[in-house]
Formats: sequence, structure tokens, C-alpha cells
Amino acid sequence: MDLREHYQNLYEDSLEKIKSDNYQIDNLIDSLSDNRFGLTLIIRPNITVKNEIQKFLKRLKSVEPNQYYYPNSDIHVTVMSIISCYDGFDLSQINPADYVNVIQNSLKSLTCFEIEFDGLTVSPSCIMVQGFLNNNTLNLIRDKLRLNFKQSELEQTIDKRYSIQTAHSTISRLRKPLTKKAEYLELIEEYRNFNFGRSPVETLELVYNDWYHKKEHVKEIYRFELNKWDTKMKPT
Repeated sequence: MDLREHYQNLYEDSLEKIKSDNYQIDNLIDSLSDNRFGLTLIIRPNITVKNEIQKFLKRLKSVEPNQYYYPNSDIHVTVMSIISCYDGFDLSQINPADYVNVIQNSLKSLTCFEIEFDGLTVSPSCIMVQGFLNNNTLNLIRDKLRLNFKQSELEQTIDKRYSIQTAHSTISRLRKPLTKKAEYLELIEEYRNFNFGRSPVETLELVYNDWYHKKEHVKEIYRFELNKWDTKMKPT
């Protein structure tokens, strides 16, 4: 899969939908009765990348203040949605230690890697920072997770919604009709190829989370440390 081509196709298709008012508003963002929870393995970008994202979001808020913008605490990259969020899921229904063991076995011998957060893409409902990988480690992790969870008897919904292949981070969602659409799209285009920086990936987090990964609803279950880079192989 060519990530850059994938992001570009998504951008072009979604841009046309937004221009023709065929975008999607998320009506559950502010709902107090939203009870969708799941189990996710995530990466958190470093503070430098997140602060660059906030500079962009600050400008976007000045144009469209009523949309939903992710705070630094909620920004993440999904490695794998182990149990996709569904209404009523609770940690008491599973044994988290079983999931930790499967993930630990999947990460054996795998080393740290980097994600470069370069440019924006959009869907009909949200804005995402594009992530690009410096090696194949994330794909290896995902393949091992797929294999090991499917060989287990644990509850899981891996690849049920879609097969995740990117390393993007969602940073904003539409929750109200756009009032300054032209300015909004102009600012997104301005940042289309903006480089938000590189983030080394040394740890992965298994979390119990709501749909939006809001800090007040997220519970960290376990933090996995990846093997350190071989000094000869560490990217610059």
C-alpha cells in the first residue's frame, strides 16, 4: 500500500464531498448518554509534534470555533483496535491480563521505530495528520496481532470494521454545520503539506477508551516497551 497515494485519494474524494455539503456531522460528540467503549493499542506522538498540531488547530478554531478539536491529551495513533467501541462494553467483561499476554508475545524481538507526521488529509467527517513510517515495524506488529488474537479465544473485533493500514492521527471532527467553509478549506489546504515533525515510537499503550479517546474516559491498562534501536540502525 502506497501511503502517500492513499492519503491523497482520500483527500481529493473527501474534499469534493465537503465542498458539496455532503460532509458528516458527528451528533454523539457531546452526548452524555454515549456509552460506546472499546480496547485499543495506541501510540502517543511526542509533545513537539502535538504542540505543532495545536498551533494549526488554534488557527482553525478562529475560523470554525464550533467544531471538535482534540486536546494534546487525546491525540493518538491507533496501532490496532482490539475491541472496537460498542455500546455497553465494560472492562469487567474480560480479563485484561489475557490481552496483555497476547500483545507481549506479538511484540517480541520488535524494535523502536519512527513516525513522521507530514501534512493533512481529510475524510467527510474529520481532519487527520498524515503519518509515514521509517520502516516496516508497525506493519509487522499489526500482522502479529492479527495472527495471535485470531488464534486465541479472546473477544476481539480486529479488522471487522476495516483493516487498518495507515498511521494517521485524527485531530478534529465536525460536530456542527460549517459556517465559513471556504476559509476552513483554505486553511486546510495551507497545511496540506506542512511537516508537524517526527516522533520516535518507544512505547505502546493498551487502553480502555471511548470513541474519541477523551482523557476523562480513557483508562491505561498496560504500557509496552519496545526493544531499543541497534545504534547502527537507529534512524537520524
